[in-house]
Amino acid sequence: MVDMGMGGSVVSVSAVHQEVGVENALLEVRDLRKEYVTGRGRLRLFDGLSFNVAKGELLAIVGASGAGKSTLLHILGALDAPTSGALYFASIHLNKLSSRQAADFRNREVGYVWQFHYLLPEFTAAENVALPLLARGESRKQAESKALAWLDEVGLADRAEHQAGELSGGEQQRVSLARALVTEPRMLLADEPTGDLDAETADRVFSLIQRVHASHGLTSILVTHNQELAGRCDRVMRLEAGRMEEDLAKTGKPYLDDASGLSKTKTAGNGGC
Repeated sequence: MVDMGMGGSVVSVSAVHQEVGVENALLEVRDLRKEYVTGRGRLRLFDGLSFNVAKGELLAIVGASGAGKSTLLHILGALDAPTSGALYFASIHLNKLSSRQAADFRNREVGYVWQFHYLLPEFTAAENVALPLLARGESRKQAESKALAWLDEVGLADRAEHQAGELSGGEQQRVSLARALVTEPRMLLADEPTGDLDAETADRVFSLIQRVHASHGLTSILVTHNQELAGRCDRVMRLEAGRMEEDLAKTGKPYLDDASGLSKTKTAGNGGC
């Protein structure tokens, strides 16, 4: 493994139903541990996590609230660092990146979608989507052109000049998805992307994520409390008691249960896709 080497090569979609080995993995997690020092001592979120994510895979990670799913996603996207262990993205050893290298990696290789859209309300949809490109130094003309193309991709070409605050919840999340992918990353990380949406809108947004995941050859990791959406992914893993339980679809165990504190999609809420 080398420490750097962030090429922009095209990623082909691999067969994700086979065992995920190193040879077809985009992401390799080795003996990952994360703990925090608190006033009461050390709080360990997880210990000894090791798994691979295949190129082209759509992986769901489930688990009870507080299990560390969001923290894990932050580490996988180089937003946070593990206490120990190793993390490789293709040829890149993420643990060894400097702050500047990590920022460049995030801008070029990773797209993020959160439960809350984090759009700038006074900016138009097109301006919000163009921001990551402007941050990397692209011209305004080029950034706006790519932003408009992605808004068309997510079905919002006619809303490009509307301010983010004028959009519905579903539309805002679609703008967020366009913003995440306008930089043409290889990996998409989504943390409860439908958590604030009603059931019908959540289904539409997730279907859109599935479509762009397939059409753009992405490797995607989705954290969710939603049983139905998790079941539509290629593979489901559960983070519980600091450990990762592999591929629940193969074990026949339920993805979620009442004791885990997980829930299905809300039947009412911020919708309007």
